[in-house]
Amino acid sequence: MRQNLLLITALFAANSFAQPAANFPNRPIRMVAGMPPGGGADVSGRKLAAQLGRVLKQNIVVENIAGAAGNSAAVTVAGGNPDGHTIFFSSHPVFAVNPILYEKLPFNPNDFQPVVQVSQASHVLLANLVLPATRVSDLITLARSKPRGINFGSGGQGTSLHLSGELLNYLHKIEMVHVPYRGSGPAVVALISNEIQVLFDNSMTAIGHVRGGRVKALGVAAKNRLAALPDLPTLDESGSPGVETGISHGVLTLSAVPKPIVATLNRAINTAISDAEYKTTMTELGATLIGGPPEVFTKFLAAERLKFADLIKKQGIKVN
Repeated sequence: MRQNLLLITALFAANSFAQPAANFPNRPIRMVAGMPPGGGADVSGRKLAAQLGRVLKQNIVVENIAGAAGNSAAVTVAGGNPDGHTIFFSSHPVFAVNPILYEKLPFNPNDFQPVVQVSQASHVLLANLVLPATRVSDLITLARSKPRGINFGSGGQGTSLHLSGELLNYLHKIEMVHVPYRGSGPAVVALISNEIQVLFDNSMTAIGHVRGGRVKALGVAAKNRLAALPDLPTLDESGSPGVETGISHGVLTLSAVPKPIVATLNRAINTAISDAEYKTTMTELGATLIGGPPEVFTKFLAAERLKFADLIKKQGIKVN
């Protein structure tokens, strides 16, 4: 009798978990995007939303919530219903770097679980047209001859663009001065106008400015050259080994979302990013598609956290 009761209980529990997944999604999904509209990352997220909507046969409504290095968007998602109908399209530093930088985060990273790592885009080291440097080695020589005489910009204190510049400073023992802006867009404008001299920028936006002749590219912070800029050497090729930085985007949801629903989302997103048109768009933006199970994203976030923890400590990087 007791065994029968246990069996019935187990079957009921299994069915209770299966039911939400079987009915999911039963209404439009809200995708919170932790970046301003219009940039390369936003284009990537919106195209993903369109493809995902076709796969799941539901509308995916994109809501951009920028600010506080992605923390504002995370707070919004954290306050949602853990039924899988709210997902977070986030840049990886929100979960890999912000927990190190911020003494007190406005959200708990443990309240989130990765669904899938969507893409990885390397940073491109840009210089304004006035700077007398066409190679990374030229920049290093110039920076050594003019301590604190060269400004490098970023999209804000503690962002991946900032950390990339600090990594170059640290490895070459140079002193370029960090000038933070409210987003990478204003930083690019400052670069073009010679308010700053150099900037690490995401390839998804940098490529357009390079092709337009508004700035010049010195190198790409990646293991391999970009297919979109095949003549641009890597920083490793340019005498700066170890400078491999970029921005990855992925989808997360709340930890309380049932695993069957997470599995459904993971399969659907993997299907969406395998679309030929989406692949072409991302390649043209200089991004590489990743995909795979949630564990791939989990391991990546852990590795990035380990990678930058030491740099943040040694360079004394803090956020206000």
